[in-house]
Amino acid sequence: MNVRRTTKARRALTAAAITTGLVLAVTGCSGGGDDGDSDSDKSSEQSEKDDDGGGDDGSDSADDNEVLAEVKGGDDLTLTFNSAKREEGGFVTVTGKLTNTGSKLWISPSWSGDEEELAAKNKTSMAGAKLTDKSGKKRYYILRDTEGRCLCTSFSKGINGGETESWYAQFPAPPKGNDKVDFQIADMPPADITISEE
Repeated sequence: MNVRRTTKARRALTAAAITTGLVLAVTGCSGGGDDGDSDSDKSSEQSEKDDDGGGDDGSDSADDNEVLAEVKGGDDLTLTFNSAKREEGGFVTVTGKLTNTGSKLWISPSWSGDEEELAAKNKTSMAGAKLTDKSGKKRYYILRDTEGRCLCTSFSKGINGGETESWYAQFPAPPKGNDKVDFQIADMPPADITISEE
């Protein structure tokens, strides 16, 4: 009698332990997505933010008030530069604002650049932007992720007349000490900016 009860109790405990283990294993496999996002998931999230109007460019509110440079160009545009920071990992992040001072909707197909592969995946982005290191006499093109999307803002909905959107663009960093650079995109005049340390 006692042996039978003990065996039944052991079987029940074993079944409960196995069930709990399986539940934990399934939960562990399906619930870990937040910490282990793939690069493409992060890129998709960034693209969605960019499509909504510039996304989070990582600039502080203090940076938003500082103006490193400002250029005006075709299509009634004003491109303002608020920061250019050298960051760990060997890249530079440039941020600013783009204002459509005209009355019509502005869309940026020519800002994606001439490179076919890059332009195909970044049709309304700033993918055609370049940094020129004046002292090193070297040009740096915009960085891109593993799927070919630029690490920059996309203006997929355009900018209505009178509106301003925040933007960012990331480039390989020139050697330390070469901090005077020109930023140039499409038919906008070059902007003379100075890179600051992080």
